[in-house]
Amino acid sequence: MKKHFLITPGPTPIPPQVAQKESLPILHHRTEEFGKIFLEAIEGMKYIFKTKNDTFIMASSGTGAMESAIVNLLSPGDEVLVTTSGVFGSRWGKICEAYGIKPAILEAEWGKCVAPEAIKKELEKNPKIKVVFTTHTETSTGIVNDLKAIGEIVSKTSAVLVVDAISGLAGQDLCTDDWKLDVVVSGSQKGLMCAPGLAFATVSAKAWPLVEAAKLPRFYWDYRKMKKSVENKETPFTPAVTLIVSLNEAINMIKEQGIDNIFQKTQKLANATRAALKAMNLELYADASCACNVLTSAKVPEGVDGGKIVKMLRQEYGISIAGGQDKLKGKIIRLAHMGYIDQFDLFVAYAGLEMVLTKLGHKLEPGKASAEAERILA
Repeated sequence: MKKHFLITPGPTPIPPQVAQKESLPILHHRTEEFGKIFLEAIEGMKYIFKTKNDTFIMASSGTGAMESAIVNLLSPGDEVLVTTSGVFGSRWGKICEAYGIKPAILEAEWGKCVAPEAIKKELEKNPKIKVVFTTHTETSTGIVNDLKAIGEIVSKTSAVLVVDAISGLAGQDLCTDDWKLDVVVSGSQKGLMCAPGLAFATVSAKAWPLVEAAKLPRFYWDYRKMKKSVENKETPFTPAVTLIVSLNEAINMIKEQGIDNIFQKTQKLANATRAALKAMNLELYADASCACNVLTSAKVPEGVDGGKIVKMLRQEYGISIAGGQDKLKGKIIRLAHMGYIDQFDLFVAYAGLEMVLTKLGHKLEPGKASAEAERILA
């Protein structure tokens, strides 16, 4: 019998009390009982997003929420700016192109964040840009963008700022209203400690005129339908009832701990993990000036097969971490420290990683990683 340890950036481990809520008898979604739970979930998500803006819950992956933002804000021929420094930032551009929108792409070097001043220059160069798309934490590389600075820049223009906070929400500091973020989307399977299947979007007053005027095709994703349905304590279409019930439990856990305390805990776990990986003689991938707190990335040592690291950890020790994606496939490894992942889960991951790296010929001092992490976490 083998225990399994999930140290991946989504899905992340689900607390037993959250998972148990999914096993309760299901409620009909057009009832007062579920309507109360649904509204509680929306208010809870506003707490986590730190917003008073309209907030919607959808049955979808996080990518569905990204698509919902595009079809609700744009019309054929609109000019948009996509900022990217990794796989998930580039996804904004791919979805735009699927709907016939040709985005201007502002790409930073992978492992580094997008410079806010570069966004400012693009907006000054082309005042017709209607929407700026960016990413909170780019977990394909392990960086966090300066949303506060970006929000301030975009707020001084007519453009609307749209943020992918799928991996960063409830793990990395995010202040939707204070940072002037117009549309923020996320998903349930990361910092929110729930199963995959729910997506979220917040929509500011500045963004609503674009929603009303958008001409791209939309039916299921229509924010206007969602807003009208929320007023009746329901969704336009059948919601993921059991997932929303379990989401409420997760929200209660987050509130009990305090969202800002969670940010501090996640940062501490990030500091410990960086120290642990350095103690294994691994070079961190993300630039230290903008490394995110929900995940740590490190370069695979020269001469070691990155795919084997991930495979051996999972098959021999039951420890799941993530490898690199796209052009980083086989070149980096990624360890998450968000949501329900705690320091003892990470100690298991450090020990397992040391053993696998040693088997693959990498030189390190056994036990040093945990010792370095413990100094930070003690």
